[in-house]
Amino acid sequence: MLTKKERFKHILDYFQQTQPVANSELQYKDPYQLVVATILSAQCTDKRVNIITPPLFEAFPTPQTLAKASQDEVFDLIKSCSYPNNKAKNLIGMANVLCDQYKGIVPSDVDELQKLPGVGRKTANVVASVIYNKPAMAVDTHVFRVSARIGLSLNSKTPLDTEKQLVKYIPEKLIPIAHHWLILHGRYVCIARKPKCNECGIKDYCKFYENSLKS
Repeated sequence: MLTKKERFKHILDYFQQTQPVANSELQYKDPYQLVVATILSAQCTDKRVNIITPPLFEAFPTPQTLAKASQDEVFDLIKSCSYPNNKAKNLIGMANVLCDQYKGIVPSDVDELQKLPGVGRKTANVVASVIYNKPAMAVDTHVFRVSARIGLSLNSKTPLDTEKQLVKYIPEKLIPIAHHWLILHGRYVCIARKPKCNECGIKDYCKFYENSLKS
């Protein structure tokens, strides 16, 4: 039986060898666009967000232009995503705070990022790690599920608990890319309803697969 430390090492080694490059599937050109896209991605697929954002960014290319938008204008452009009313309100609020308090520049600090409307800890960690390469582990539904299933997080009840367990064992320099490894693994291999264990390169180190052999 693998120890938790051994399990982390084997899994991280595998991803380093097979996916030395792993990036967000959200499409963006600057920090402002990533904040917008990540806010929109809450309970919505990246594919849908990538359809919504081009006309949104064309209409509101900067925080300054978005700050002056009406909620109805933003709603019309994002209505095909989940919770468009709330997200429209948050996007305009985010742009206003960004302009008023940060001179339109997206902050790099996770705590500062969370002062922006619509930006919770997960979104703040995404921006801090993707844009600024900070050792911030964003825990979305994929990361939360996959970490528990493969045995990287144990008895975790909240995303914050999962985050703390992951950053304890993942070397700082790997935290930004490890976030993408876990998301992509959950999206394409370790899928929620029926994981593709036969195609999985980490099954020999996976708690779920280990337990399935016993049943």
